[in-house]
Amino acid sequence: MSRLLAAASAEFRIALRNRWVAVAMAIMVLFAAVLSAAGSAPMGELGADRLSVTVASLTSLGVYLVPLIALLMSFDAIAGEVERGTLALVLAYPVIYAGYLSVHQVGLAQLRRGVFAFNGWDNYSRVLEDPLFWIAIKNTSIFTAITVGSEVVLAVLIALLLNQTGIWTSRITRFLILLPYAIPPIANGLIWSFLYSFQFGFLNRILFSLGLIDDPINWAGNPDTALYAVTVPYIWRTLPFAIILVHAALQGIPRELYEAAAVDGARAWHRFWHITLPLLRPIIAIILVLRTAFAFAVFEEILAITQGGPGDATWVAAWYSYKITFSPPNNFGMGSASAFILTLMIGLIALVYMRMVYRRVTL
Repeated sequence: MSRLLAAASAEFRIALRNRWVAVAMAIMVLFAAVLSAAGSAPMGELGADRLSVTVASLTSLGVYLVPLIALLMSFDAIAGEVERGTLALVLAYPVIYAGYLSVHQVGLAQLRRGVFAFNGWDNYSRVLEDPLFWIAIKNTSIFTAITVGSEVVLAVLIALLLNQTGIWTSRITRFLILLPYAIPPIANGLIWSFLYSFQFGFLNRILFSLGLIDDPINWAGNPDTALYAVTVPYIWRTLPFAIILVHAALQGIPRELYEAAAVDGARAWHRFWHITLPLLRPIIAIILVLRTAFAFAVFEEILAITQGGPGDATWVAAWYSYKITFSPPNNFGMGSASAFILTLMIGLIALVYMRMVYRRVTL
């Protein structure tokens, strides 16, 4: 009898959890219905708020499918497989739908009618033939090379410093190192936009007080310095992530290896080059893959500091997809195609990283 009660109690807890999933999905349905009602309003009533029309139209096309299926699944089954299936559906549906948009002609007019003409690979060919796309890819590559390279080098140096037994680092110090990573990206961009301000920026004031400059520098408004100016806030925000990983890897290296090398007369540089660095290569590979993927998709700092300017000096791949999609004539097909091309590039770079780094480790 006790076993039966325990089993019934467990089933009830699972069912209750699935009911909460159902409630959450029902709220999503209600939210989608509100947006759809806004999307059904005439264009004249909405005026210039084209983004609201776009979001509402997209909602009316497909967003009902995910919460409704999840709602039915959560009531029909109690097993934990339902939750995993629902999560997979929620993650897969936007990707599949974006792929669908990338091979169709999708604009505001088509969204209003709900009819998309199939155009095959035309969106992809238009993106690849657009000179602005390749300018964005060039800027993204420069941005990624600077930020990822700087993060790896600085993360290793700072983690080695924190790992030294002779140097006292309190928990407060380590907390302060992690603090930039907790700042939202858009807030980080706004902070640095004030620091870079040509008229009242704190950076120009410091340099002027030190006698390093005679006139204020327009860091974010000069095409020659704007892209490099954006890399600094990004590195400052994301560097703690790499420091955490490298420091954790250093904690796992046995001290006996360094002691044996010291007995053999190996200097600090040789110990780093022949012991520390080879054992850090797997974690460095992870940092390279993750930071490259995120750097290729940088958006918030660009939005907050330069908005792609001046001119096309800071147009990056994510900003290109955003402007193509949400600026008139709102070509959602080309925007989705550019996003898929960017994803393919990131995947190829990740494969190259993994093959190069892990091949050296196995050797």
